[in-house]
Amino acid sequence: MSELISVIIPAYNHARSLPACLESVFAQTYRNIEVIVVNDGSTDHTSKVLARYAERATIVTQPNGGAQRARNAGFALSKGEFVIFCDADVVMDVHMLEKLHAALVEHGEASFAYSSFKFGWKAIGVPEFSLDRLKKHNYIHTTTLIRRADFPGFDEAVKRLQDWDVWLTMAEVGKVGIAVQEQLFRVRVDGVSRIGSSWLPKACYRLPWSRLPWVPKRITAYFDARDAVLKKHGLV
Repeated sequence: MSELISVIIPAYNHARSLPACLESVFAQTYRNIEVIVVNDGSTDHTSKVLARYAERATIVTQPNGGAQRARNAGFALSKGEFVIFCDADVVMDVHMLEKLHAALVEHGEASFAYSSFKFGWKAIGVPEFSLDRLKKHNYIHTTTLIRRADFPGFDEAVKRLQDWDVWLTMAEVGKVGIAVQEQLFRVRVDGVSRIGSSWLPKACYRLPWSRLPWVPKRITAYFDARDAVLKKHGLV
């Protein structure tokens, strides 16, 4: 019997993207999985969409508390030796779980396996794991396979860049990741409510904003969140 993988999906107003996400999970070539969806106080038709999957997934409904709380609630109910927090706007390649699991079996020293992906039209490549690089910026998506025994939980006080915070927390106690150099999922960006962070070209973050008369709110929010994570981990 293969090891159980728990797929935990936080959802907030994701009625539009959930069907494609869930169907991609159920189509995985790695068959020993459990699927837990946490409906985080959605106000759209998310509950109606999830009702169609009640026989194939565990559905949890809770008051809106944010993505980190939803992910932690799903983890508390899960039983898998491995867990993956799949954003509700992610569509997995059919071999994704099989390939990430194989990477962790082959690399027993690694606590998590991550891959390249597409964000809308943009292909996002990933480098090999490097602690020095991780301390400077995040290059690992939330939708990553993690050994249950090594997962520290999401800090619910961290409102953005929560995945970066998790990888740094794990790295502080010697945990490392392994990169799978294949594009194993895509993120839909056509919805108006995403749990994950939104992508902007790297050049946007390199501009000399301090010298400009106006800074977009998205840029300000990103740098505020980045500074908060760096400060938490003693990197500033």
